[in-house]
Amino acid sequence: MEESRKRRRAPVLPWMRSPVDVSQFEECPLHLLPCLDTRLKAALENMGFSSLFPVQVAVWQETIGPGAFERDLCINSPTGSGKTLAYALPIVQMLSKRAVKRLRALVVLPTRDLALQVKEVFGAIAPDVGLSVGLAIGQSSIAQEILELIKRPNTEAGICYDPEYHFNELQSAVDILVATPGRLMDHITSTKGFTLEHLRYLVVDETDRLLREAYQSWLPTVLKVTHSYDEDLMNHVDSIPTFGFPKTMRRCGVERGFKGKPYPRLVKMVLSATLTQDPSKIAQLDLHHPLLLTTGKMRYQLPEKLESYKVICDSKLKPVYLIALLQNLGGEKCIVFTSSVESTHRLCTLLSFFDDLKVKVKEFSGLQRQSVRSKTLKAFREGEIQVVVSSDAMTRGMDVEGVRNVINYDMPAYVKTYIHRAGRTARAGQTGRCFTLLRKHEVKRFGKLLQKVDNDSCPVYSVPSSCVESFQATYITALEKLKEAVESETSRKLDSRIKSSRGK
Repeated sequence: MEESRKRRRAPVLPWMRSPVDVSQFEECPLHLLPCLDTRLKAALENMGFSSLFPVQVAVWQETIGPGAFERDLCINSPTGSGKTLAYALPIVQMLSKRAVKRLRALVVLPTRDLALQVKEVFGAIAPDVGLSVGLAIGQSSIAQEILELIKRPNTEAGICYDPEYHFNELQSAVDILVATPGRLMDHITSTKGFTLEHLRYLVVDETDRLLREAYQSWLPTVLKVTHSYDEDLMNHVDSIPTFGFPKTMRRCGVERGFKGKPYPRLVKMVLSATLTQDPSKIAQLDLHHPLLLTTGKMRYQLPEKLESYKVICDSKLKPVYLIALLQNLGGEKCIVFTSSVESTHRLCTLLSFFDDLKVKVKEFSGLQRQSVRSKTLKAFREGEIQVVVSSDAMTRGMDVEGVRNVINYDMPAYVKTYIHRAGRTARAGQTGRCFTLLRKHEVKRFGKLLQKVDNDSCPVYSVPSSCVESFQATYITALEKLKEAVESETSRKLDSRIKSSRGK
């Protein structure tokens, strides 16, 4: 039986059978990290870092160390292990070696909220070495983004005799771009002066989600345009002005060729806590001699210091059990996950009718505008809000310091969802707890789900019955108010649609 389980876990692709085990690495103090730029060391210290986590050390070794970006990297590491800085730091260090304003690194993420967070990480280190970071996520108008991403060259400075300079009127204003797929495609197809011609690094963060959802075919488009630039330059290498530089120089200024090519390949780094092993999906990335970095032998990993609990509740009183659990946690910072944006909205509305709650609760879902979500997230980070009720919009990569508890109000249908939800706590070596509310008929299925992460330690967490009983009367009143609120919202939406149709 055990041997059968091992066979099922075995990687499908041959190169996945010999991964680098990140768990064999230890934290490394910044002053012992080889080749680290002193300016980046100071920037990291200003961020509160004194050392790098194991996954960051492992990636550094394969990029700045002996690996030197010779292979594309696939990083499968638990949530909260530090994957963002793992790729941001070596990319920034490598780009800082050549002072030329070109879009040379692209990071693609599935959601605006995650992109904003990743941009903050790059923004904390890149300016210290003279690099600028742009954002293309549709948070502002495309016209505003263009102003921030594209600049006109300073003609007063005269002609730039750079071997990469193509005498175009428009140039990139950023070295690194953090983008969501939809807005990236907008710029590729319609923004004058936007080019991936000089792209050196492509990071696909939350890879499994980005490959599962087409997003306007962004990946084949990016790979096609970068390949076409390489082929065009290769075909016309003799006609490219060298300005005294050797023709074997690669187009981004790296003087050592790669596999006999005079221009650099596009280096790819793909990351996820639940990295797919589907060969057909992996093939879309067109990886070059890929190297897998993972933690341990299990495909799916939970944070090391996470404690998992199940809360068995009466089906009719599930919201009351949630409230009793929140009260029992004493105001600790919590994220409550539901199965949909509609469930998130209903649950948060219901909780708002409990006047005697000792915690402040807010909604966070895809139904809200980006500005509203950003405001909620800011208040949550600063402690003004203790509980956020969320759809799975918040499961991927969101890092909120001090989240002590995650509560699955609705049991996740898939182990990947459980991993990403649970990973909002117990991050960066901290402790955390994940509670899952279960009806009696869900207990067996939940146990099978946890077997996929070898988590046999998930005891029952008993909510005091006296606490549950104390909220039942208020719950009945709150349900009536919720019914009225839902009817009122439905009526308003209907009126709005009627007015809109009349206006047409």
